[in-house]
Amino acid sequence: MTEKSLQQLIEEKGDMVDFLRNQQTGPNVYPGVPGEYSNWRDEQRAWAETAVLFNQSFHMVDLLVTGPDAFKMLSYLAPNSFKGFVPNRAKQFAPVTPEGYVIGDVILFYLEEEKFELVGRAPTIEWVEFHAASGKWDVKVERDERTAARPLDQQGYRRNYRFQLQGPNAMKVLEKAMGETPPDLKFFHMAPIRINGVEVRALRHGMAGQPGYELFGPWKDYDTVRNALLEAGTDFGLLPSGGRTYSSNTLESGWIPSPLPAIYTGESMREYREWLSSKSYGGMTSIGGSFVSDNIEDYYLNPWELGYGIMVKFDHDFIGREALEKMKDQPKRRKVTLALDNEDVMRVISSMLTKGDRAKYMDFPSAVYAMHPYDSVLVDGKQVGLSTWIGYTQNEGRFLALAMVDESVAEPGTQVSLLWGEPNGGTRKPTVERHVQTEIRATVAPVPYSEVARDSYAEGWRTKTAG
Repeated sequence: MTEKSLQQLIEEKGDMVDFLRNQQTGPNVYPGVPGEYSNWRDEQRAWAETAVLFNQSFHMVDLLVTGPDAFKMLSYLAPNSFKGFVPNRAKQFAPVTPEGYVIGDVILFYLEEEKFELVGRAPTIEWVEFHAASGKWDVKVERDERTAARPLDQQGYRRNYRFQLQGPNAMKVLEKAMGETPPDLKFFHMAPIRINGVEVRALRHGMAGQPGYELFGPWKDYDTVRNALLEAGTDFGLLPSGGRTYSSNTLESGWIPSPLPAIYTGESMREYREWLSSKSYGGMTSIGGSFVSDNIEDYYLNPWELGYGIMVKFDHDFIGREALEKMKDQPKRRKVTLALDNEDVMRVISSMLTKGDRAKYMDFPSAVYAMHPYDSVLVDGKQVGLSTWIGYTQNEGRFLALAMVDESVAEPGTQVSLLWGEPNGGTRKPTVERHVQTEIRATVAPVPYSEVARDSYAEGWRTKTAG
């Protein structure tokens, strides 16, 4: 029996919002590394104060795209310009539907002439695979699946290892590991370097709001490069990061990793949905949070809401161009950070220590409990935006949420609230326990995050005594 397509799944389920909200999939997993090497508090602090080594070798999909038409096809799928894009460069790649809504977000590496690699979550990878399979382009694609989706006998290796070296001491660590001064690279530029006798490709990049490098190469060199970096970092406070820490680093850098792929509706996307399997990302993912609409399109996001508006360039023909040209001058929500009120967060957490009604549990450091979090942002009970990522940062000593809000409330210092928890006691996702919704006060802050107002209601926990 042939496998169902995503289109058949949609027709069978009818209400895709209800289906995805009750999907049994929890948040994105980070296999291949322990949850913590030391503890997530010190690992978070390391990216701000010393250096941290993230291991990205296991949790993302890699797609190699080669052939005479590779450049042309990828440009046609990208709202951002390919002018001046040459080998040894990289860029963010966030294709949109013909209606102008984001399908996904990956990093595109231009390795050499007619050779590219895309690295990230599956929705964008699948979109590129679909167009490569259309027969319109002289290209070849080779997918290297993330570890969690590979057969057990193939989970011990990948095509490439991939490490992220971040923090104030990142350059010192890399210099010691190389035995010479690292190349002075511009942002998203690449160069070959050597570590412990093997060639490594270095991309000047940044996560967690700190400078750093992405380092990658063939899998056979995994241990050689990782061990050399850890040894070089002993004098500079380098800590390896576990999966718990990695999932929280985006809070400070402001990158939203979770746009729901805007693929479930529209005649223009039907052929794609018929090509996609029901077991593809779109058929297996989940939605969580307090925002509920009976229209799946209310979960779609445009490039400006995700902070990608600056990348949109109308200097080439691409899918979605006409829609984005109409959209660019319309009112849009703006991406912001929400600094959650500490007293309200403590009230939510302390409900775990009572009997009876409890708020939705807030995990540390990441409080995300579905693949795609969507919480309502309110002012006086009226919805003014959506929060799409939430967690705790040791470096700021508070919970932060990444959100997109109406222009009227987007200025730093504006007071809003986040509606925490799902309605009617929660959905059937295994990550959701029975709970009641509650509002958490929050202060709008910039992206990346900077403190706009410290709490003034308390002297601090150190000064309090039991009594």
